[in-house]
Amino acid sequence: MTLGAVWGAVVVAAVVAPFYLEGFWLQTGLFAMSAAVGAIGINLLTGATGQLSLGHAFFLAVGAYAYVYLSTDVGLPTPLAAVVAVLLAGAAGGAFSPIAGRLKGAYLGIATLALIFGGQHVLFNAEPLTGGYNGRAVPPMELFGFVFADSPGLVLLNVPFGALERLWFLGLVVLAGAAAFARGVLRGRPGLAMNTIRDHEIAAGVMGVPVARYRAGVFVLSSMYGGLAGVLVALVFQRAVPDYFGFLLSLDYLAMIVIGGLGSVAGAVIGAVFVSLLPQLLTRYSDALPLVAEPGSGGVSPAEAARILYGAAVVTLVLFLPGGLLGLATRLRRVIPRIKELRWLNSAPAPASRR
Repeated sequence: MTLGAVWGAVVVAAVVAPFYLEGFWLQTGLFAMSAAVGAIGINLLTGATGQLSLGHAFFLAVGAYAYVYLSTDVGLPTPLAAVVAVLLAGAAGGAFSPIAGRLKGAYLGIATLALIFGGQHVLFNAEPLTGGYNGRAVPPMELFGFVFADSPGLVLLNVPFGALERLWFLGLVVLAGAAAFARGVLRGRPGLAMNTIRDHEIAAGVMGVPVARYRAGVFVLSSMYGGLAGVLVALVFQRAVPDYFGFLLSLDYLAMIVIGGLGSVAGAVIGAVFVSLLPQLLTRYSDALPLVAEPGSGGVSPAEAARILYGAAVVTLVLFLPGGLLGLATRLRRVIPRIKELRWLNSAPAPASRR
């Protein structure tokens, strides 16, 4: 099966999924889509440019809470509120970009921790804006009169389409657009400059690449991807709560791009699906799995078990498969035809001269 056929099958399965999957799987898939959008953004920064960031969750929070505030308190139409929320996340990244343009590696990672700690303080204490510990309800998206909510009722092919089914197609469009844009960036001159900065900063400067400007610009772009992911996850969860946008979420995003494959859009999507689905699956089937306890019953919870498992996956991939799961798939795609060819040669009848 060719790569095009595989992607075609994936697209067809994604389109027909809402007609067959139950609510749990739809919500899990939507969380995976939002995670993939955010992972693409952090992969542009860390995977393609080599800049470590531990504050990606902060920009998701900016996107989510800005959407809620602009649509509920300001009264903007929800599509416009979503766009402005993404721009505000980019503006927050722009305010930090002078630091991002001058620092690199672990120094930038430590500096971005301030975004997480400061953001968490604001989210928990600015109750008129954020709702404090309880968070705020998220208004549904309404696009050209079509509401992405359970009402008004909608039935397609005898399947009732509620909020999750409607948001599924919105998530597919957002993810496809985000992936296509990032792919274009990486395949063009900006992507070449970003990879050069990552691999050899001095050589990039000698070649005329404005290193500090590129670092700052990519940080802003990554922040906007984070804001877009924040809007999408808020729409799916239907409530923005401060606990979700903490330090562990930033670590999850780093795990996504390492597991999936650094520096590629497909790797970010694969890693996001792996990391976001694992705790949901462990929670769903905790009663049938050994060493995994149901949430709140003591022992190793599904969330803790998930972090242990993909932490082990990160170590394994770093040691044995630096290209991540995408690199493994690429190797298998190259090896399998060779194995088939060898089998065919071994099974072919020997020439008559050798009999």
